[in-house]
Amino acid sequence: MFSTAFLDIPSLQGASGTVTLPGSKSISNRVLLLSALCQGTTVVHDLLDSDDTRVMLAALRQLGCGVDVEGTTVTITGLGGRAWPTEAIEFFMGNAGTAMRPLTAALAVQGGDFTLKGVPRMHERPIGDLVDALRELGCTIDYLGNEGYPPLRIGQPRLQLDKPIPVRGDVSSQFLTALLMALPLASQDRAITIEVVGELISKPYIEITLNLLARYGIQVERQGWERFVIPAGSRYQSPGRIHVEADASSASYFIALGAIAKGDGIRIQGVGADSIQGDIRFMDAAAQMGAQITSGPNWLEIQRGAWPLKGITLDCNHIPDAAMTLAVMALYADGPTTLRNIASWRVKETDRIVAMAAESRKLGATVEEGPDWITIHPLPAGKWQRASIHTYDDHRVAMCFSLAAFNADQVPVRLEDPKCVAKTFPDYFEALFSVAHTAAHNIPVICIDGPTASGKGTLASRVAAQLGYHYLDSGALYRVTAHAALQAGLTLENADEAAIAELARHLPVRFEGELVMLGKVDVTDAIRSEQGGMNASKVSVLPKVRQALIDLQHSFQRLPGLLADGRDMGTVIFPDAPLKVFLTASAAKRAARRHKQLILKGFSANIDSLRADLEARDARDMSRSVAPLLPAQDALQLDNSSLTIEASVEQVMVWWQSRQVFG
Repeated sequence: MFSTAFLDIPSLQGASGTVTLPGSKSISNRVLLLSALCQGTTVVHDLLDSDDTRVMLAALRQLGCGVDVEGTTVTITGLGGRAWPTEAIEFFMGNAGTAMRPLTAALAVQGGDFTLKGVPRMHERPIGDLVDALRELGCTIDYLGNEGYPPLRIGQPRLQLDKPIPVRGDVSSQFLTALLMALPLASQDRAITIEVVGELISKPYIEITLNLLARYGIQVERQGWERFVIPAGSRYQSPGRIHVEADASSASYFIALGAIAKGDGIRIQGVGADSIQGDIRFMDAAAQMGAQITSGPNWLEIQRGAWPLKGITLDCNHIPDAAMTLAVMALYADGPTTLRNIASWRVKETDRIVAMAAESRKLGATVEEGPDWITIHPLPAGKWQRASIHTYDDHRVAMCFSLAAFNADQVPVRLEDPKCVAKTFPDYFEALFSVAHTAAHNIPVICIDGPTASGKGTLASRVAAQLGYHYLDSGALYRVTAHAALQAGLTLENADEAAIAELARHLPVRFEGELVMLGKVDVTDAIRSEQGGMNASKVSVLPKVRQALIDLQHSFQRLPGLLADGRDMGTVIFPDAPLKVFLTASAAKRAARRHKQLILKGFSANIDSLRADLEARDARDMSRSVAPLLPAQDALQLDNSSLTIEASVEQVMVWWQSRQVFG
């Protein structure tokens, strides 16, 4: 997951490949609560691992449920047949509506001394209609802040079940879902009727709820979309094992990707056209706009069809979350697209109508909006603008606008706070970059070159972490190659040059911060010794090995960008890099740093000898016939003799930001 302050997505040109989606958020949190209300144990497979499900799992643990998590399989030991806690409990619900609403209803019907709070945005999301319905039922609920909004205090109920319970259906389907899941707890003696007041929005989400209730033994009688009857004597029964479908809302981004991007198409694993989730009907809307879609058991394949896409007018009541993706697809259409019946957007993680309009305008689009509709006009070539997209701590805003990087003008897009996707799809950007592709010159590279012990590695790895870029320690490549060659029984001489070059070409090396991994083995300490440095010098003079490692270094230039450190990154390997830094420090300062490192690792060292060795190494490096140590002509020089690492990182970030201007 990208946990950086922002993520710059370079211009993307195409996409192809397979994406496996995480489990559905809507199904995951429903299944967790239903399993908690059962007697006995339920094993949940393919559960979504996200902020929202972690909130629900934490709440279930507080209630006394047994919760055993092993990857995406979770075993829940339910509360059915056991006493609920009598002590006061305070629950923190984050911004998880799929946890807050149903848990509120279940706690209110069961009764206790419970407080439910969340992040500031949760305290702005209306819950008054659900509270009104629960109070009508006889539940005790008090507002601790603004009337109609969390936080809430729940007490003991005095249930009155002799008349239908009214609940508004035109604000959020989660209110009705919450009642449907909670009321079987009170239906032992009589049937309970829920009456929907007003038009019920997001009906497909209610279909998910009814489907899952049936799997847990509750057969709700639906009378149109106006009345729902929970039979007398209803009791939750564990299905034993249950599998969570992949998230159909998350599928919308990759369906759109297949429709927008050039390439061989996108295959989505984990969900098919027969999904129980209403948002799978996004595929119909995408097809209207021009996508070519085929489906099979648990998979979809999408190809780009009509281009430009076709502008449409659509009632989106049935796909409220996925419809947001249509707003970005509309930028690639041949005419305006109007999305109607989306009033529920205004009470989600943010006011999504306002958010989608404001951020689309930053890109250059003309947008009109109303109480429950939005119209987006397409952006033709020549009109796209570089934009820094504010994501409002809303996962869907971030994922939608990542698709703007496929624009005709090849301008990059900045997404602020990319980690907000953790709510439903923590690895979204990794999945996107695994199938998206672009020309190498579009993938930014920052080069940090300099002499031995100047701090290149520390500086480069920290800048890479701030930007979410890949990291290449080129000096370590030569050390790792020598290490791997010796491990393979090769000598570091001319006789084994071809064999070492072949080994180097396929070296399974990666850099995790300042750790160097060879396959699954941490070789950091093994290659950082003085002997490791001498071995690296031996292989670096072998022409075939150097060429193999040049090819390997080029392969590190992957989305979304690269931080490369070494001695010839800016002069030989990436001469077109948009930012080159030549890091220097006095020989005395570098010797002192190296001396400190060696002492901390338990090695004896003489600081005068280290300084002499460094000066001799500098002289050799600068006089090499191949790739001598010299700053690139357009490199910015940074003397860090008297700078902290934090100050050096800040300076490089300032230089980079000055070359990455976003509106």
